[in-house]
Amino acid sequence: MQVENKFKVGDIVKIKSGGPDMTIQTMPSQRNSYYYCQWFAGKKLEIGHFPEGSLELVAQEVK
Repeated sequence: MQVENKFKVGDIVKIKSGGPDMTIQTMPSQRNSYYYCQWFAGKKLEIGHFPEGSLELVAQEVK
């Protein structure tokens, strides 16, 4: 059974409790229920994994 994911690779998200904007790097799988995200802290690229319930989509400007 395939589970519908709330976010897709490339979406800009943030943690609901605050923090930097992050980009979804990889999707959850059957073995792993976390989204892997990446973001910059200054010039340093950071990576972390987060459950779907802790993330929210960041509104993007329409150009």
